[in-house]
This record gives sequence, C-alpha cells and structure tokens, in this order.
Amino acid sequence: MLQIAFIRENQEKVIKALAKRNLDVTALVGTVVALDEKRRATQVELDNILAESNKLSKDVGELMKKGEKAKAEILKEKSAQFREKSKELSEALHAVSEELTLELYKLPNLPADIVPIGKTPEENVTIFEEGDVPKLHEGALPHWELIKKYDIVDFELGTKITAPGFPVYKGKGAKLQRALISYFLDKNTDAGYKEYQVPHLVNEASAYGTGQLPDKEGQMYHDAKDDLYLIPTAEVPVTNIFRDVILQENELPVLCTGYTPCFRREAGSWGAHVRGLNRLHQFDKVEIVRIEHPEKSHEALDGMVEHVKGLLQELKLPYRILRLCGGDMGFASALTYDFEVFSTAQDRWLEISSVSNFETFQANRLKLRFKGKDGKTQLAHTLNGSALALPRVLAGILENYQTPEGIVIPEVLRKYTGFDIIN
Repeated sequence: MLQIAFIRENQEKVIKALAKRNLDVTALVGTVVALDEKRRATQVELDNILAESNKLSKDVGELMKKGEKAKAEILKEKSAQFREKSKELSEALHAVSEELTLELYKLPNLPADIVPIGKTPEENVTIFEEGDVPKLHEGALPHWELIKKYDIVDFELGTKITAPGFPVYKGKGAKLQRALISYFLDKNTDAGYKEYQVPHLVNEASAYGTGQLPDKEGQMYHDAKDDLYLIPTAEVPVTNIFRDVILQENELPVLCTGYTPCFRREAGSWGAHVRGLNRLHQFDKVEIVRIEHPEKSHEALDGMVEHVKGLLQELKLPYRILRLCGGDMGFASALTYDFEVFSTAQDRWLEISSVSNFETFQANRLKLRFKGKDGKTQLAHTLNGSALALPRVLAGILENYQTPEGIVIPEVLRKYTGFDIIN
C-alpha cells in the first residue's frame, strides 16, 4: 500500500508513475487526498474536543474541592456534551479512516524508473540469455506425452481424486519432484537463507498484508466457514512472519526460504500453452524472501537474480531473463524480473520464476519496520522470488533431457534421485 503522506505530497508523480501501468488514477488519487483531508480535519476536531473535555474535568475537580457544587454541575453538563461529541467524532474518524484504507488498497505499487513502458508480455525486455538449446532426436515428445510414456505423472488420476489441474506424481516422477525441492532448499540455505516450514492456509490479514487481497481474491481458494485462504505462494505466510514487527537495523537483511504447495484457481485457456504441467491449480514451489534496508534492496534484488541464475546454470537448462514492462507487472511489485526456460519440444519459453522488489508497498500494509541507528523507525523493503517453481522446471528437464533411451537426470540432481535416467 502506498503511503498516504507520499501520495498527498506527490500527487502528479503518482499519477504519472501509474500511467506506466496503463492506468489513469487521477480520480482515485483525488478521492484519496480528499478523504485524507477529511480524516485529518476530523482528527484535529476530536483532539480539540478531548483537550477541552480534559480541561473541564480538571475544572470540575477544582470546583468540587472548593465546595462550589452548583458551578461544578454546570461544567459537568457541558463535559457530558463534549463526551457525546467526542463519541460522534470518534465514530466519524473510524468510518473515514476505513473508507480511506479501502481506496488506498485500489492503488498498485509505483513502477521503478527502469521499468519499461508497455501493455503486454510481448513488450517485456530480454536482458540476459544463456544456455544452448539441445538438438533433440527425431520423434522427440512434449512433456505431456513423455509423462504418459514413462508413467511418472497422472492427470487422469488427479482428476478422479480432485479435479483437473491437480496431478499425481508417481514413481520416478515423484522422486524427481522431491529431488528438485531438496536441491533448491539446499542451495538456498547454503546461500544464507533460513528455512521455514509454514502453514498452507492464511487468514485475511495475511492475504491483505502481502497484497493478494483485494487484488486476487478470484484466484484464491477460500474457506468461508473459517475465513481462511489456501496460499498461492509461500511468499504470503513467510513474509507475514514479520507482520507488526519492528526489527533493529543490525538485524537486516533477513533471508528466508521455504517449500510449500501452491494453490491457484486461475483456469487458463485450452491448448498447448496450458497442457500438461504448463498450468496447474496445485503445484510445488520453493520461495526466497528478503527483508532489506531501503538503501540496499535493489542491490539485493540483483543478488537474488544471480542466485536463480546459478540454479539454472547447474541444471544446464537454456533460459532467459526478462525485465517486465509496466502493463505485465504484479499489483504489489515495483520491479520484477521473470526467468523463462526454453522448452525444446514445445518450441517456446516457459516462465519458471519471478523475482520482485516491493519496496515499502507490502511493509506499509504489514507494518513491518526497523529502527535505525538514529533511533528513528521506518518501513523496511520486502523482496521475494521463486527459487524455483517446479512444474515448468520439471517440464523443461523432461523435454530438454530426453533421449531415445529415456530421460537423463541432470547431474546435480542424481545424489537426490538415486538414479540417472527415467526409462
């Protein structure tokens, strides 16, 4: 959530910045500023009434001590009127504050200066590409045919048990999935990230804290009885560990990693782009989260990008990195880099990671702050990234490592799988 003081003092800057997201927020910014003025005026009036009421209470006490009961009763009546007025103002302040918060929730984060202008994914900018695309043998198959051939992932069984988009991993497919999770977690912890096992359900406050609500409620599975949400990513529970927390500056940075299943209702369209493992309602992901000093967060983002690059280099998968344009960025992000793996059998790029800096946007919602060496408290910066999302990494391995004899396991995973080929 954008800070109201910043909006109030930089209205044109906010409007211009969000135009990079192809949004015209002129009216919304005007509404926010007007509500803030009303809130502040109400607060001033309430403070004055409370001050007068306190003064009257003291005066009543003094008059009672002097035995001037008649005068005290007059002041008591006036004090009662002040109390009634202060109650009305408190209710009005609460109402306008809630209305202001709801309007602030509608404003996405401001894109960083280096975010390119654009409306669609086609306008994202490729900033790095590495790895050789393997030349596959004649008769090479896309992963959705490979998983049937080798009986390692069963979509029909998942549909029987649950619904489409909930696959069942079997045999060597399940072991390869587990191997990837362990490999990613080990690499993350070796890099200094502290591992967490977190709940897979979160409450409404947590979903609001990281920006899933009210922006993505249609994509989340929700249990109305207990008012809990299945997580769309480990980012939500891991970042909320620090909700309402004040850190000391010397505790920064905070580095966290965790594995969770992820649940998303997004249906997608029919066709090859969403077949097989390309788009699922439940999938596994290993996440990294950082809490950073504002002056160091963009340097930290670059470090996270390098870390994910290292994972893909060891897996020897051809990949590229995109800087997302304003129209393709997530609601809460100030700057996002997407990683894509090239699927040789599908002849297309598959997104396997997003690494983002949210600056103070999430921290403002979370009330996540740190106390500087000067004793002043300020909002921290939050960052997160997939390291990595498994379905499309698995698809890339199956397709790019296939041979006539079977699917060769990347060398770095063999100590986790216990086998070097699926055949």
